Amino acid sequence: MRTLRLKDSGLCVKYLQAALHRAGADAGEIDGYFGNRTARALRAFQSAAHLDADGVAGRLTRAALYPYLTGSTFTVLREGDDAQSVAERFSTDADAVRTANPGIAWTAGETVTVPLPFDAVFTNVPYGSFLTACVTEGLLLRYPFLARFPIGASGTGRPIDALRIGAGARRVGVNAAHHANEWITTPLTLLFIEQYAKAIAKDGTVGGVRARTLYETSTLTLVPLVNPDGADLVTGAIEPGDSYYESAKALASFYPFIPFPSGWKANLFGVDLNLGYPAGWESARAIKYRQGYTRPGPRDWVGTRPLEAPENRAMAELTRADGYDLVIAYHTQGGEIYWRYRDRAPLGSRALAERFSEASGYAVADAPYESGFAGYKDWFIDAFAKSGFTIEAGKGENPLPLSDLPELYRQNEGILMGALAP
Repeated sequence: MRTLRLKDSGLCVKYLQAALHRAGADAGEIDGYFGNRTARALRAFQSAAHLDADGVAGRLTRAALYPYLTGSTFTVLREGDDAQSVAERFSTDADAVRTANPGIAWTAGETVTVPLPFDAVFTNVPYGSFLTACVTEGLLLRYPFLARFPIGASGTGRPIDALRIGAGARRVGVNAAHHANEWITTPLTLLFIEQYAKAIAKDGTVGGVRARTLYETSTLTLVPLVNPDGADLVTGAIEPGDSYYESAKALASFYPFIPFPSGWKANLFGVDLNLGYPAGWESARAIKYRQGYTRPGPRDWVGTRPLEAPENRAMAELTRADGYDLVIAYHTQGGEIYWRYRDRAPLGSRALAERFSEASGYAVADAPYESGFAGYKDWFIDAFAKSGFTIEAGKGENPLPLSDLPELYRQNEGILMGALAP
């Protein structure tokens, strides 16, 4: 986040307002405009944090607000402290403190993690690379049995990370946001990780299934944001005047019928990442060229060769290394489940698709011919002869509004649980 002050606007202001709300300061509507109400809330927060109450979100203020973006903070134990006393000091849950600090001796002077009294995953602000990193860090702090590891970087160097949870032999791969304006699939999948991890910690259930049993029998790997560059463009993290914004805008000018930046699906260099895998890539190129997508742009340009984009290479290398039994690629929208690649359907795929349909209300369908090649799911089925699914979550016009997120989660929790325990 950059320094923010009165009359600023944009995605960073939304993050500021959301963090202030979590801190108990009334910043008003999360509208991305730094008005007088946001300034008053910020000054109140600064005073409570013993900072200069100047109403400017500079370096020290941003550092003080950071725990409200990750959802966790740290404290040094006092003499006689235990999980209960720490929880009372921060108005949070003692069991959550215990979960976040396995192996702690609870002796004075030790530094412990303190999960704050709200979930780590935001549901009220758009997700780009910065917020995804904050939330991921917060989940790792709360649930040390989660693991994070880098799988590569975007064309501009933004990291692409994976989260892993589970200790079982069944290996499931889930990914979200190959397409930039489908970034709502990032919080959708992170919400599942948080609810699943919380149930494991409490020995509870998710979707009626005991979470620890799934943890012991399956391993879930999630890449929550495959296309960080594109998501940052669509959500406003990359702003007008930035060289990357202006170069993307120039590419978009060749496709004036696609709204900019809301219609942007590609990576920042104009390659549609879900047309970048070696499964009928030449067919995808022929189809898209006939449709007029002959150069880099907001969507549907296949690039010059399969796995040209670093994001595609990162996903392919992870998939080869992990040896998944099943994969799910999350997209929006349409309320459909695509379950085969052309006429190839690994054994059991149709039955799983029907179960996913029953859990979600989505229709089992074949991908339209013009979109039926070179996708991640297509490549996985073609290369490994195992079950792969594209979930077109929700209905409407991309990017789907955040107000849809609770219903999207309700629809998809059963799909993700079913993937772990088919």
